[in-house]
Amino acid sequence: MASVRTTFTLDEELADQARRLGVNVSAAARYGVREAVYAAMAREDRAAYERHPEEDDDFWMELQQWGPA
Repeated sequence: MASVRTTFTLDEELADQARRLGVNVSAAARYGVREAVYAAMAREDRAAYERHPEEDDDFWMELQQWGPA
């Protein structure tokens, strides 16, 4: 997977604590961005569902009949 270099700012005190504790800031940033993207995608999916909720139809009713009785 290709990577993109990016720059961000961090509070000085937090950066000092990260260095002192041996926190890999790049890895932590990747994890944080990934989690934020997943959360945004989930909100987007939920909003789309709320705009266009699923509805029962004849095909779905027929499929339900095939399941366990």
